Amino acid sequence: MIKSMYSGISGMNAQQKKLDVIGNNIANSGTTAFKSSSVTFQDTMRETIGKGSGPVLALGGSNPKQIGMGVQLQSINVNTGQGSLNPTGRPLDNAIDGNGYFIVGKGSITDTIKFSDQGVIGAADDAADDGAMEVYYTRDGEFKRDSTGNLVTPDGYRVMGYAIDGSITHKDGTTTVIKVPVVDDDGKAADLKAGDELIPLVIPETIGDPGVRLVGYTIEKDGLIKATLEDNSVVAIGQIAMASFVNDSGLQSVGGNKVSPSANSGEPILRPGKGNDTRPGAEKAYGDIINGMLEMSNVDLAVEFTEMIVASRSFQACSKVITTGDEILQELVNLKR
Repeated sequence: MIKSMYSGISGMNAQQKKLDVIGNNIANSGTTAFKSSSVTFQDTMRETIGKGSGPVLALGGSNPKQIGMGVQLQSINVNTGQGSLNPTGRPLDNAIDGNGYFIVGKGSITDTIKFSDQGVIGAADDAADDGAMEVYYTRDGEFKRDSTGNLVTPDGYRVMGYAIDGSITHKDGTTTVIKVPVVDDDGKAADLKAGDELIPLVIPETIGDPGVRLVGYTIEKDGLIKATLEDNSVVAIGQIAMASFVNDSGLQSVGGNKVSPSANSGEPILRPGKGNDTRPGAEKAYGDIINGMLEMSNVDLAVEFTEMIVASRSFQACSKVITTGDEILQELVNLKR
């Protein structure tokens, strides 16, 4: 009798957790790049009131007799499937078509980020201990420019990427030595080579000395940021970095559309900068950046409302087990009257 009541309590607790997950999914059905979650359960330890026995010469075997003790939460699984892509037309909106993540950070703008051979992130050797970049990962590509041209997320985290060294040869024959190389006339970024460490990306108003004004910019599928100058020259001013994980379902959400690695996600695997990877097509493993679009939530409202009905009825059934047990106990108490 008492066991059934405690089983009902465990069922109510489990279904309440499921309703919590469903409620969060529905609340974030309009959140950019949100990944829905689902819940699975497992039974708890069983009480054995009779052990099983094997067959003997004159008698057959018998099965063990066990009474369950209820249910408990087994796992909360994140559905990392890609959401639909919604066109916005903004030049700084970017969606990832694939499995990659943008890398964003908070810290001193003079800091750089290095990746070891195992992909572990650490501050640059010359960075102050108290100024090390705090790094997160996101699929929310709604980027903006702040007052100094920094490429940032809506909550101010800087977008990390690669610097590209080179110089600009203008159409009048003059040369400006800056941190960007000119792109060929056919628009292809030939012989570009990115750096080997990450820095906060900047889209400035002018580049070089004397300053040449930018009149427009685009972001390519490989993350290369191309700027059009006032003399119609096209230059590459940086490349947005991307990372992937062995088990992206194991990433830990920290809020604000950002995640961080956990013990079961694996370390981030960084996509090499342009010109630094000799493996043909290696960048495709991280997905393509689709400019002018945002990834929508992958929440299926029809599924969520159906699961809500199932969880609600299961909760009611578990509560009925408790009230039924209470009625039987009341009858036992009344036997003395």
